[in-house]
Amino acid sequence: MLFFFTHMSYNIVLLGPSGVGKSHLAIALAYSAIMRGIKVRFITAADLMLQLASAKKQGRLDTYLKRSVLSPKLLVIDEIGYLPFDRKEANLFFNVIAKRYEQGSVIVTSNLPFSQWSTAFADDQTLTAALLDRLLHYAHIVQISGNSYRLKGKKSAGIVPTVEQVKQ
Repeated sequence: MLFFFTHMSYNIVLLGPSGVGKSHLAIALAYSAIMRGIKVRFITAADLMLQLASAKKQGRLDTYLKRSVLSPKLLVIDEIGYLPFDRKEANLFFNVIAKRYEQGSVIVTSNLPFSQWSTAFADDQTLTAALLDRLLHYAHIVQISGNSYRLKGKKSAGIVPTVEQVKQ
C-alpha cells in the first residue's frame, strides 16, 4: 500500500539540486493521497512563514495551527532553505514540525543537504538538530541527483553549461 506512511504518520524528505523534480514528486504524492481521500495541504516554506507570522500578529496562531497545519493528514512543505528564516520564523517552523511529530505526515523538499540546514534556520544549530530529530525519526529520505529538467533544452543547445562543464 503506497500511502501506509500517512497512516503511520511517517514523513518523506526529498533532497536534491534545483530542477530535478522534488516539487513534482511531492505534488504527485499529494495528488495521489487526495485521490485516496486523504486530506492534504501543500504550501511553500516561505508562504507558510508569512501565514504563521500573520496569524501570530493577529492573535490567532493556535487557530491557524489547528486548522491549517494539524488538520491535514498530509502536509507538504516545499522549498525549505530556498529563503533563510530569521530566528522568529525558525521557531515558528520548529513548532510546526514539533506539533505534527507522530500526529501527521509531512513531505518536505529542499535543495540543501542536512549539514547545511542550520543556515536556513537562523544558524541555530540546536533548533536545527531538534527539528531534524523529529522530522527524520520516522522518515523516508529520497536523495535526487542530476541536472535541471527546466534547463535541459538550453544545456543541449549550449546556452547554459552542464554541471560537468562548470566543474572543469
